[in-house]
Amino acid sequence: MSTTNAPRGVRNNNPGNIDRTSVIWQGEDRSVGALAREGRFCVFLTPQAGFRALAKTLLTYQRKHGLRTVKEIIGRWAPPIENNTGAYVQQVATAVGVSPSEVIRLDNPVTLGRLATAIARHENGGLYWSADVIAAGVAEALR
Repeated sequence: MSTTNAPRGVRNNNPGNIDRTSVIWQGEDRSVGALAREGRFCVFLTPQAGFRALAKTLLTYQRKHGLRTVKEIIGRWAPPIENNTGAYVQQVATAVGVSPSEVIRLDNPVTLGRLATAIARHENGGLYWSADVIAAGVAEALR
């Protein structure tokens, strides 16, 4: 697959399709070229940096906003105004190995890795990254 045909999250090293905000992520590319190429979403220098940002966002959802279930987390991540949130929740919960309303702990690297992987797969229509890249990004987020 050529880079131009790859899903946006792959092209941007942004597996979660995180929107660009005033916050500049570690490893985010805010060069003129990146900003010109992508108007809405963050562009990261590496996929590992993208997974770190994805995992950091999920940790914030749990630590700051008290979201403890896949249903709550995906409800915020992918609101119904833009997504079929119910289908998204079910797909991610199945991939993580929990029910949508089961309490999960994202300070557990295995659980956080499964959740980040499931979101990346859903956002991009497939899994384009190695387990090592995902694990490294998750580990950085947990430091």
